[in-house]
Amino acid sequence: MIIGLTGGIGSGKTAAANRFAAAHGIHVVDADQKSRVVVEPGRPALAHIVDRFGEAMLLDDGTLNRAALRETVFAAPEQRQWLEQLLHPLIRDEIITDLHSATSPYALLVSPLLVESGQNSLTSRVIVVDVPETMQLARTVQRDAVPEAQVRAIMQAQAQREERLRHAHDVLTNDSDLAALHAQVDALHARYMQLLERP
Repeated sequence: MIIGLTGGIGSGKTAAANRFAAAHGIHVVDADQKSRVVVEPGRPALAHIVDRFGEAMLLDDGTLNRAALRETVFAAPEQRQWLEQLLHPLIRDEIITDLHSATSPYALLVSPLLVESGQNSLTSRVIVVDVPETMQLARTVQRDAVPEAQVRAIMQAQAQREERLRHAHDVLTNDSDLAALHAQVDALHARYMQLLERP
């Protein structure tokens, strides 16, 4: 069984995924990490990005300047579409390979764009980490030390809260503290184990 875990920026996806992994030994595949792998130096995707947007997309060590790329693509929707068409199939291949290596009772696919990228087609259930948008904004601005306008642009590009919740089989409400989130994760894990035991 593959379970998708999604939520907007700053919702607490990583905190939830870490609990599944640390407390219950669940194999976690992080789409964000895969998105970094596909643009590593020497990978074709990085060369395509530099061809399109120029050398400013590279840091001094030859790795991708993620901040410069983010600024460029979130300012122009057609550039973001081009980038997504380049990267999504590559990321999907990396994800599938990793999911197939899982040995835990079920695997967790963590992706901020689970619904938007169609990655939810790989999953049998979807968990949404839900949080009020004001909290999302405040957490992300504080965590990433970025301007509020940039966070709002990223939030606009992600599925809206209602849209995400429409795809949810399970919801983790993360508007309290870490202990409250952990308790919800533990309850969900117990439920999934029961589901797996059914013939």
